[in-house]
Amino acid sequence: MDPIEAAGKKVEFGAQIKRPAPKRVRTSYMQKEINLRDTPLLFFPPGKEMLFLGIYFVTLPYITGLLFIFFYVARGKAAMFGSLNLAFDSSFFLIWLVGYEILAVIIILWIIKNAIVYSIKASHEASTRHRRNGKRRARRY
Repeated sequence: MDPIEAAGKKVEFGAQIKRPAPKRVRTSYMQKEINLRDTPLLFFPPGKEMLFLGIYFVTLPYITGLLFIFFYVARGKAAMFGSLNLAFDSSFFLIWLVGYEILAVIIILWIIKNAIVYSIKASHEASTRHRRNGKRRARRY
């Protein structure tokens, strides 16, 4: 080995600077973490989440179906609901199915609304982050 190579091996060109990785901003609503304890209007005791999820899956659509039939079909009249209820006595599944469809539409619309709000907030945070770094947004005409 010649002396130049030996000297070159001993030379340190500077240690690599380790920079902390920048926090990853979630850009998608579908990447959010889900915690059942943060759900609004539903009670999930720790350790019994699946049991209560099953109870809610059966009871909430049935109650929603009954309310729909009472207020929309029977127009809020108890006498008319009583006469309609005789036709639905043997059909727990039919009432549950009506309520399930109503809840499904409400939940889908709620998810779409939350996704839109989340994307608006994420784009707003990204634009304010660019302004803090001294960059200006280009004006659109």
